[in-house]
Amino acid sequence: MNPKTFLPALALFLLLGGCSTMYYESLEKIGIPKRDVMVYRVEKARDTQEETKEQFKSALEQFTAATNFHGGDLEAIYTKLNDEYEASVSKAEEVRGRIEDIEDVSQALFEEWEQEIAQYSNANLKRSSQNKLGTTKTHYRQLITSMKNAEAKIEPILSVFRDQVMFLKHNLNAQAIASLKSELGNIESDVSALIASMEKSINEANAFINTMENK
Repeated sequence: MNPKTFLPALALFLLLGGCSTMYYESLEKIGIPKRDVMVYRVEKARDTQEETKEQFKSALEQFTAATNFHGGDLEAIYTKLNDEYEASVSKAEEVRGRIEDIEDVSQALFEEWEQEIAQYSNANLKRSSQNKLGTTKTHYRQLITSMKNAEAKIEPILSVFRDQVMFLKHNLNAQAIASLKSELGNIESDVSALIASMEKSINEANAFINTMENK
C-alpha cells in the first residue's frame, strides 16, 4: 500500500501516536503497515534536516552581520541573535525527535519481519525474505548513522551560539562584538561541516526511501 494514498490518516495517527505496539497495531487495522510508517518518518526527518540546515545558515548570517556593528542599537542585535539561537535549539530538538521516531518504528518493523520469516515453510521464500531483511537493515544502519553523525555536530555549535548570545546580553558593548569576531571563523567552519553532514544524511534518506518504495 502506498502511504501517500492514506496520507491524511497517516499524518493524523502519527501526530497523535506514541511508541507502543498497540499504536502500530491500530495503524495496521486501517491499512497502514509499519514499513509505510517508517518511510513517512524518514521523509519527515529528511525535511526537518533541510529546515535545520537553512536555520543554521540564517543564524550564521546574523552572527556575521553582528560582527560588522559600528554603532547603533546593540540591544536590537542581541534580540536578533537570541531569536536565531532559540530557533536553532528548536530545530535541534526536532531533529533528535525525528531520529528517535525512526528508531522506534524500525525496531518494531524488524522484529515483526523476523517473526514472519520464522513462519515460512518454503525454504526459497524464507531465504529471499531473509536477504531482503538483511539488505534493508544495512541501508537502515547507513541512514541512521548518517543522521546521528549530522545531529552530533549541532550541539557544539549551539554551545558557541549560547555563550556568545549570553555574553552579548550582559555586555552590550564593543567587547562583546570583539568576542564574537574572534569566534566567527570557528562558527563558520562548524556550520559548514554541519551543512555538509546534513546534506549527506538527506541523500541517505532519499536513497533509503527509494529502496523501501521499490521493494
